[in-house]
Order: sequence, then C-alpha cells, then structure tokens
Amino acid sequence: MAGPEASAGGDDSLYPIAVLIDELRNEDVQLRLNSIRKLSTIALALGVERTRSELIPFLTDTIYDEDEVLLALAEQLGSFTTFVGGPEHVSCLLTPLEALATVEETVVRDKAVDSLRTLAAQHSTADLEQHFIPLVKRLSTGDWFTSRTSACGLFSVAYPRVSNPIKADLRSHFRQLCQDDTPMVRRAASSKLGEFARVVELEFVKVDLIPMFVNLAQDDQDSVRLLAVEACVSIASLLTQSSTEDTATHVMPTLKSCAEDKSWRVRYMVADKFSELQEAVGPELTKNELVTPFCSLLKDVEAEVRAAAAAKVRDFCQKLKEDARESIIMNQILPCVKELVSDPNQHVKSALASVIMGLSPIVGKNNTIEHLLPLFLNQLKDEYPEVRLNIISNLDCVNEVIGIQQLSQSLLPAIVELAEDQKWRVRLAIIEYMPLLAGQLGVEYFDEKLNYLCMAWLVDHVYAIREAATQNLRKLVEKFGSEWAKSTVIPKVVNMARDPNYLHRMTCLFCIQVLAEVCGPDVTAKHMLPTILTLAEDPVANVRFNVAKTLQKIHKTLEASAMQSQVKPCLDKLNNDADFDVRFYASEAIEFIANDKVKGGPMSTVFFKCCKYQEELGGGVDLNLLVIAGGVTRMN
Repeated sequence: MAGPEASAGGDDSLYPIAVLIDELRNEDVQLRLNSIRKLSTIALALGVERTRSELIPFLTDTIYDEDEVLLALAEQLGSFTTFVGGPEHVSCLLTPLEALATVEETVVRDKAVDSLRTLAAQHSTADLEQHFIPLVKRLSTGDWFTSRTSACGLFSVAYPRVSNPIKADLRSHFRQLCQDDTPMVRRAASSKLGEFARVVELEFVKVDLIPMFVNLAQDDQDSVRLLAVEACVSIASLLTQSSTEDTATHVMPTLKSCAEDKSWRVRYMVADKFSELQEAVGPELTKNELVTPFCSLLKDVEAEVRAAAAAKVRDFCQKLKEDARESIIMNQILPCVKELVSDPNQHVKSALASVIMGLSPIVGKNNTIEHLLPLFLNQLKDEYPEVRLNIISNLDCVNEVIGIQQLSQSLLPAIVELAEDQKWRVRLAIIEYMPLLAGQLGVEYFDEKLNYLCMAWLVDHVYAIREAATQNLRKLVEKFGSEWAKSTVIPKVVNMARDPNYLHRMTCLFCIQVLAEVCGPDVTAKHMLPTILTLAEDPVANVRFNVAKTLQKIHKTLEASAMQSQVKPCLDKLNNDADFDVRFYASEAIEFIANDKVKGGPMSTVFFKCCKYQEELGGGVDLNLLVIAGGVTRMN
C-alpha cells in the first residue's frame, strides 16, 4: 500500500487517508490503534476492490501486533461487510479473523469469534460450506489449544444451514473437542454444548450429544464439570419437549450426580441453576426426582452452596405441582429452611431472608401464621442488619396473606422492641428501615402504631440516633407529603423548642433544617420560622448559634419579604450577641447569604443592597419588587 507522499501526489483529498494508512505501520501503539478504529474511513476512501485486494491482506499481516490493537481490529472486521462489497465478498474477511482467533490473548480471541459468528449469518449457504466450514475445521484441528478453543463457539452458527453430511462431520469434530487432551478446550466445548444442542436435530442430540454431556459431567476437571451443568438445562429442555421419559433416562442420573459432586463449585452451579433446571425437566420430574437433591443442597457443608440454594427456595416452591406443593413444602423444604434461619453464615441467612417472605402466598394464611411467622421473628432479631432489612423489605408479601391485624400482633411488637433496644446500633438499624416500613404499612397504620417511635428517637440520649431520626423525618415527609408533616410532625417538632433539655431544643432546629427542604416556603415561613426566631432568645449559647446555622441553611426556602422583616433583624441581633461563638456563626451566616447566588447575581448586590435601599426610602417600597429589579440591574 502506498505511503502518504505517493497518495498525496495524485489527489490532495486522499492525503488524510494516506496518513491514516501510514499510521497503521507507525511504531506508536496509540497511533496504530487510532488508525484501526478509523478503518471504515480508510475502506470508504479506497473503495471495495482495493479494500479487498490491498487493505485486508495488509491487515492480515499486522496480526502480530499489541493486544489492544488486535482487539480493535477484531471488533472492526465484524462490521466490515459493506466495505468489502457486501455478502458475496464477505469470505475475504475470514482470513484475518481466523488468525485473530488463534492468538494467545483471550479477549482478542473471544472478539474474533464474536465477529466470525456475525459474518456466518451473512454467508450464502454455498459460501458457508465453501469458506466458513473449512475455517471451523481448521480451527478445531489446530496445533495450538487457542484455535481449538475458539472453534467451539462457531459450531452452532454454522450447523443449521449446511447439508447433512457436513452436519455429521461437524458433530464428529465437536465430539473430538469434548475429548480433547487440553482442559481449556474441553472447558470451552462444555460451555458451548448447550448452545450447540439447541440447533442439532433431536435424534442426534440423543445419539451424539448426550454421550458428550455425560462424559463432560464426569470430567476429572471440576471447571469442565460445572460448565456441563449449564448444558444440562438446554438438553433437558429439548428432551422434555418430546418426552419426559427421555429426560428421566438420559439427563436425571447425571444431574443428580452433579448435585452430589465432590467439588463444591459444581454443586454451587447446580444450586445456582436450579430454577432453570426445574423448568427444563418439568413439574412431574421435579416432584419425583429433584426434591431430594434440592434439600441436600440446602444442607450442603459449603456455605456458598447453601446460600445459592436458599436464594432459590421461593422459586422452587412456586414451580411445584399444585397437588403436591403443600405436602412437599411442609414436610421436606420447611425443615431445611428452619435450619437455615439459624445458619452460622450471614450470607446464607441473608439469601434466605430475601425470599422466605415470598413463601407466605404459596403456603397460605394458616401455615404462615403457624410455621413461618416464628421464623420471620427470628430473622427480624438477627444480629446481621442485612438479614433484618431483607425481612422488613418484604413485609408486604405477608401483609397480603395474613392481614395487617395479624401482622401487627406478631411482627410489629418485635420491631418496636428492636426500636427500643438498649444497644444504640440496633435502634439505629431500625431507624434506617423505618421509611421502608412506613411505605409497606401505609400512613394510617404508621401514625397509629409507629409515629411515636420516630418522635421518641428525636430525644434519644445518643447523638447518632437523634441525627438519624432527623433524616428519617425527612424521608417520611417525602413519602407521605407536606400536608401530613404539617398536621402530624411539625407540631411535635415545634413543641420540642420548649423542652427543658437544651439538646432537645437543638434537635428541634436540626429537624427544621431538613423539613424546610421538603415542606416548601409557605409551610416553613408559617409553621417553623417563628419557632426559630423564638429560640434566638434561648439562654443557652449553643442553641442561639444553631439558630444562625439554621437560618443560613433554610434561607433559600424563604421569600425575600420574610428574609427582610424577620431573618435579617434576627441575624443582626445575633451578630451583636455577648457570646463569641454566637457572633461568629451569625457573621458566617450573614456572609454566606450575602455571597449566595440568586438569578440576577450575587446576593450581596441584590438582597442586602435592596434591604439598605428600602431603609433609605423609609420602608415604603415592596422588597420583592426591589429584589426583582436588583436581579436585573445588579444595582451597581
């Protein structure tokens, strides 16, 4: 291919293209990468014939480049059909991609295989048999394991469109890959077996693929065996569509063997895929063959396996046949679940807690009350917060089955007990769940049963609890609305301003700071600002300087008239307070408000100049009008 000098001599418009082409040879990796990413631009400029005859051969010679460049090249070639003249010429892209599919770096090979799979669909049947199938065979018989590994991902896209003799040949090649001496190749074959099974005729699935599956499931490498579990889902699903007897005969023995495998990783894979396996084999085989293996996984010695199985409990029970569901759950599944509730591993308990509430609609009201509620109570008192959260997060499942009355008599006393626990960290955990719980129970029930707790937390002797309770109020108002806050929360918060304990009076101010943000200017000015101004006269300096902090925090919520008539005099007075700290925070608030932005410019040039100008005019001009005018002119 010509360099930039030669190209530029013929046509100035092609000079940038010549530069890109030259960059493909550059020693700088970043420049080569940049040029690879612009291959489509180069190809468009060269035209389809020169792209096929010059660019593609040139790219094939660059396969020994840096991995980053090769990855970009593999990705580009997958969408290059248009630039080589359409589907009738797409086979010219196979050579560089075949080379890329054999390199050492896995991500490059995987991307090359992805591109080859894309291009396979663009071949005509004749071209597929003439060009693509030989490529698959070359890769599957290559000397290096890398090429044989890549070949495994190409069988499923080539198989459906070729003649029967070639199909038989492909099945034979895939069998060889399943028996390869290299574990990496067998692993790749195992991971693609299910995908291949979905395109192979059912008779050949039974004759050819099931023996491959059985062998892979018995491989001496657990990394191969665990991938065979994924193939089991596809094979079982295909067989069940024609006959559950075939599934019982050809798949179930191997599946049950995998569930008892000596490697915990294989057992984990079975547990993780159990819902899919259950769906694949159907309800009848599940009832007869899968209940015992599932219970074994729930009792597994490895916590990871138990956790994976526990997470599937609800799905497993839901998919059981109705006529046997209750009996299986109560007699076989529930005893295992009871053990898991007190499992020593927190991840197991957390996984169970995320699904156990979903058993209520399945087993019904009576069984929930008699058998499940005691388990819920245990988990609600669990030492791990994630377990408690998962129970509280799913209370609505139980509420729908047993009703709010029964729920309040059983679980809520436990929640109240935790909310008043001696350990402050336990109380803190319940506070964090309260907005979620409120949403589950509804505003009426919350006001009746739990609202008092939220107010009690505001006067807790631990600061972290008071702080969390303040944020809790904000979340509750966001959930229930400002009208609810005005009638239910704000009166109680305002009442704290008269509390003899100065810490509680300070908490009142902290609450107002967060409530103002969600309640809006009208509610803030009418129902909360008077309380702030009253506390500016508090005998305790800490309360007074927190008044300054509060006014600084909420000033954006207030109208300009309220700022002028109420906030400014209050801050001025605090700025002349006898206490140094009060003066400091008042001065800081005044400066902060002055420097804060408004639509027209800094507050220093709008609000406070407006205030001063209004005073000069004798107070006869509406401050709001002055602020609007000042916002436009900046009153400079």
